Amino acid sequence: MALILLISMKSQAQVTMSAQVPPAGILQQSQLWNIIATNISNSPATATFIMRLMDATTGQPVLSGTSRPVTLGAGARQLQVKDLGPITYEYLSPVADRRDNALLPPGKFRVCYSVVVMGDKSMNPQAEDCLNFVVEPVSPPQLSNPVDKSILEEALPHFTWIPPAPVSLFADLNYDMVLVALYENQSAAEAIQTNIPVYRASALRQPFMSYPAGAPVLDTGITYAWMITANNGRQYAAQTDVWTFKMKSVSRAKQVDLTTYIELKRSSNQVVNCSRSLKYSYVNDAGDSKVRYEIICLDQNSRAVKHGNINLQQGNNMGELSLDRGGKLSDGQLYAFRLYNSRNEIWEMKFIYRTPQ
Repeated sequence: MALILLISMKSQAQVTMSAQVPPAGILQQSQLWNIIATNISNSPATATFIMRLMDATTGQPVLSGTSRPVTLGAGARQLQVKDLGPITYEYLSPVADRRDNALLPPGKFRVCYSVVVMGDKSMNPQAEDCLNFVVEPVSPPQLSNPVDKSILEEALPHFTWIPPAPVSLFADLNYDMVLVALYENQSAAEAIQTNIPVYRASALRQPFMSYPAGAPVLDTGITYAWMITANNGRQYAAQTDVWTFKMKSVSRAKQVDLTTYIELKRSSNQVVNCSRSLKYSYVNDAGDSKVRYEIICLDQNSRAVKHGNINLQQGNNMGELSLDRGGKLSDGQLYAFRLYNSRNEIWEMKFIYRTPQ
């Protein structure tokens, strides 16, 4: 039998109440209205119940609700949402679900109750008490790739993970990723908690990402630990275990100067200078074998000056496109290199063309 947290309060009109909320688990919004109300006077009393739900960490309001007036005879009465409705709600956060049978989003919450008894001249809440509880997803997010304790050959690893379940609990599911280096005799969990991150990414919308070409180079002599945190909006929801990996040593002849490759993005304000060739990195999560590209002159009404197809492999791709063939690019002009995948997504980078000296 699940532990039930009880809160009780007493008004001047001799009405007490106990709200029954499990301390942790999956909760429906309607469960917040499971109340035992007791009229300890001999005459009937009419009371209105007020509930306020907020983020336990930040104090940000999530929603509030006010019941209809309920007449209570002498003694105790078990009340549920059907007895207190229609309930008037005010939704105060984007994570709040407006459906009648909605599940509460994952997170740490604080709920406070007040009771107003008719006949009290002030008509103000005369007593209040609060309790904390945690809403947990059935399954937290789980790391998928790179496999724990693996040794990687690719210089820019591709990270994937499994979303928390059920996803329907989340109104605004997003992820934070943190990557740290382990010190000698240090556990992975300790490193994640205490070490300065080598790389951190926030508000990721998809359960995957590739290590950016512009991030610090991952050293072959170091063990790295990584972890994913799932959030609902800005509110913490759940996190994965911590996994580790190492980079495989490669010969100097096979090493690539990653600083010259620019990561393609859905929207980018970064502008680089390019001359003989354009070097780019792109994560092929769509699984395309071939995609179309264009080079657009942004200084000439977005006119396409070059186009073609690019062959791809699954995962991260690092490519180089010649710019000095055909003489269609002008010195000092601003261009956009755009890649169109099978998901109808546009990935791009912007550059200023410089005529080779």
